[in-house]
Amino acid sequence: MGEKMSLSKMIEVGSVKIGGGSPISIQSMTNTKTMDVANTIKQIQNLEEQGCELVRVAVSSKEDGDALKAIKKQISIPLIADIQFDHKLALMAAENGADCIRINPGNIGSELKVKEVVNSCKHFGIPIRIGVNSGSISFELLDKYKGVNEKSLVESALKEIQILEKFNFNNIKVSIKASDVKMNINSNIQLRKECPYPIHLGVTEAGGLLRGSVKSSIGIGTLLYMGIGDTIRVSLSENPLEEIKVAKYILQSLGLRKFGVEIVSCPTCSRTDIQLIDMVKELESRSHEIKGNKKIAVMGCIVNGPGEAKEADYGITGMNGEGVIFKEGKVLDRVEESKLIDRLIELINFEEEGL
Repeated sequence: MGEKMSLSKMIEVGSVKIGGGSPISIQSMTNTKTMDVANTIKQIQNLEEQGCELVRVAVSSKEDGDALKAIKKQISIPLIADIQFDHKLALMAAENGADCIRINPGNIGSELKVKEVVNSCKHFGIPIRIGVNSGSISFELLDKYKGVNEKSLVESALKEIQILEKFNFNNIKVSIKASDVKMNINSNIQLRKECPYPIHLGVTEAGGLLRGSVKSSIGIGTLLYMGIGDTIRVSLSENPLEEIKVAKYILQSLGLRKFGVEIVSCPTCSRTDIQLIDMVKELESRSHEIKGNKKIAVMGCIVNGPGEAKEADYGITGMNGEGVIFKEGKVLDRVEESKLIDRLIELINFEEEGL
């Protein structure tokens, strides 16, 4: 990893520990109407199955707030209520079982209203997440720093933190998100230097599946490599299930978490002697069948394949219709190319069960 950072303060959101050296957790946000209890529960349960560890829902009305009780009863992961402007909705969310409240204290209104929210969160023992982005910076800071930039974002976050600390509240996590990747990275680097609280990472307005995945991988991955960040959300204009897949890939690529099988493959060239692209797609679609947290290499030619992929636990390659399965660089079996994936899965699971 990059430069060693001191550990952030640890907080608990429901059953999930965040910060203090805890595993980097994965979050998402529903895109259903929260008051539509049945569809919201269904989406959250699907997110749970995909590996989501915390979920956020928008609470924009009394009907949304009322729905939280029913939603909580049917899900297993912590529920975060996202509040904009109306402090009464924050109070309702806390009372109805939210495990965390996401607000901008400066947008809630008077200090008396903020104090009410703080006292409620103290009473129920739940943290507050301060969420800062380009749309939440005060006119005063925009004028002071000539627009949205690292300085205005960081000072905005620190001012929001100070509001909560004024009421002796430090059960806090904080996020600064920008759609500009470099601004996002630099803001969070500075925030980490000045803030002991756990940091939620993400790139806001990242875009669709491809563009958003690339921007998020750079914006989140760079910070994680530097030791910054305690929980992440990949924001995509896409089915929220895709956010979880990308988040897992980011964490697994950096060696921070393991989520079952890791598949690596060569990019293909004129030496490729097997249907590599189709094999990679099949292996990825069937990865749930494979036991253990193995690294599997899919290589295009038998000449270089085993040697180049010997750092993988298992690998496959082939030529002229014959498939070769190797383990740690040594040939394990030879089969027809059409049976290669089936035999690979069979061998891995046999060895896993025999351990």
